[in-house]
Amino acid sequence: QVQLVESGGGLVQPGGSLRLSCVASGSIFRVYDMGWYRQAPGKERELVASITFLGSTNYADSVKGRFTIARDNAKNTLYLQMNSLKPEDTAVYYCNRQRSPRLEWGQGTQVTVSS
Repeated sequence: QVQLVESGGGLVQPGGSLRLSCVASGSIFRVYDMGWYRQAPGKERELVASITFLGSTNYADSVKGRFTIARDNAKNTLYLQMNSLKPEDTAVYYCNRQRSPRLEWGQGTQVTVSS
């Protein structure tokens, strides 16, 4: 069973940056298309960025040009570089497979954008 552990969240001012990391426990990670999801209070979880096992990326319109997803298969790690953060980016961020069947969700990492 692959386990996912997200980290790197925190409190940041509007316009600031954060880099999230997601470490997967198993090497099978490298053959999965992966994604970063977020869930804001009272809202459904949404996919904000994805990357195929070959490295092709895709972004939700709301984060395009500000967020960058990357992966290091040798380290079983997924990254999300977030720049020009906005208050509406406030959410708990999770990583998981881009498509079903998804892995067990990790605990996520809280990102709060506020002045």
